Amino acid sequence: MQAFLRTLFEIVAIRKGPDAIPHSWLLLNMATAMWFMPLFIAAVLVPGFGGAAVAVSVAGWALSLVCYAAIIVLAGYSSRLLQSLTAIIGCGAIIFLAQVAGLVTLSLLLGTALAQIIVYLLLFWSIHVKGHIISRTINRDWYVGLIIAIAVFLLQYAFSMAVSPAS
Repeated sequence: MQAFLRTLFEIVAIRKGPDAIPHSWLLLNMATAMWFMPLFIAAVLVPGFGGAAVAVSVAGWALSLVCYAAIIVLAGYSSRLLQSLTAIIGCGAIIFLAQVAGLVTLSLLLGTALAQIIVYLLLFWSIHVKGHIISRTINRDWYVGLIIAIAVFLLQYAFSMAVSPAS
C-alpha cells in the first residue's frame, strides 16, 4: 500500500506516469475506496455539502471516468485502461483529500474566501495531472492531454450544474 501511495504522489507531482502503476484490479478498487474517503469527510465537515451534493459529485465523477475510458479505448490503448483509471482515481483522491483538508482547516485559520481560492488552485492542478495521465496513456503531447482533461472537466461541470438542485 505504501508503494502504491508513493507512486500516486509521484504521478501527482508529474514525475511518473500511469505506467508506473501495476496492472491490478485490487489497486483500482483501493483507489476507488480512497476517492470516497474525502467525499464522506466533506459530507460530514463541510457545511452545505449534504446528500444531494454527494450524489451529484459521484455522478459527475462517474461521467468523467466514462469519458476518460472512452478516449483511451477510442485512441487504441485499451490495454492501458486499468492502469490509467487507477491513476486518475488515485491521484484524484489525493488531491480531493487535500482540497477537503484545506477547506476545513484553512477556513478556520484564514477565512472561507482564501480557503476556497486554495481549493480552486488544487482543482486546476488536478486537471493538469489528469491531462498528464491521459497524454502519457495515449502517447500524445502534454497539451493534448491537457485539452482533453479541460474538456472532460467542463462536461463534468456542466453536468453537475444541470442536475444540481436549485438553491
